[in-house]
Order: sequence, then C-alpha cells, then structure tokens
Amino acid sequence: MSDQQPAFTVEKIYVKDLSLENPNSPQSFLNQEQPQVEISLQTRGQRVDEGYYEVVLTVTVTARQGENTLFLVEAAQAGLFQIRNVPEADLQPILGIHCPTILFPYAREAVSNAIGHAGYPAILLNPISFEQLYQEQMQQMAAQPSGELPVQ
Repeated sequence: MSDQQPAFTVEKIYVKDLSLENPNSPQSFLNQEQPQVEISLQTRGQRVDEGYYEVVLTVTVTARQGENTLFLVEAAQAGLFQIRNVPEADLQPILGIHCPTILFPYAREAVSNAIGHAGYPAILLNPISFEQLYQEQMQQMAAQPSGELPVQ
C-alpha cells in the first residue's frame, strides 16, 4: 500500500461531555401527562494534529410538561479520527457526514441511559440522515452573503 493512499481510521470514541438536569423531581414523577420532547443536534469537526481530527456530535433532549422542565440531557459524543491523503473538497463531507454517522449510536445510547438513570422511560432517538443535514447546512451557507457556515 502506498503512503499516498487515502486513509480513514477511528482512533478513539469517547464522551466529551455529559450532563443531566432533573430540576422538578420528585414532583415530576407524580404527573402522568405526556411530556413534550425536543431534540437538537450539533456537529463540529476540527483538526487537532497532522492527519488527526476530532468530531463532536452533541445531542440535546429536553422534556417539558407545560412550563416545567422534566429533564434536560446533553451528550457530547466525540471521536478522534485519522484522515490522511484526502482531497480538501472531500474532507468536510467526511467530517460532517461520515464521522457523525459513526458517533450517533454511541450518543443515542448515552442519552437513553442518562434519561433512564433520571427515572424516566428511555427515549430511543430515531436514525438521522447526516447527509441530508449536511446538504441543508451547505444550502444555508450558500445563501448567506458572508459565505460562513451558520452556527447550529
């Protein structure tokens, strides 16, 4: 194998940050009303060394009953990836699509476990099309006069 061949390896997958807020317990356990659940995602990738990139997928799940927050879970699932000999034009899709796709099952498990440990029924996040999200981001970027990627 030539040293100029494209290379992609997962070096490490880890939790960068995990937080849980359960502000209205134990009273929140007495209410049987179905909560409203909001889910948001953020991804970011950055070069940390020659040929090494950290990608962080942050998943935030908030459950509310009326004005009261039942719980808020935020998991920042990260990965250290070795990416070498890849054209610059291909690097951003790898960091924005391929890496978050690898990280998502780990983030989903971390969120589900945290919600369960908070005393609520686990929430299983549906699969996400990071390719679609990436395409939407690129369209937003193209529509902005500055050409900068909008912050998620």
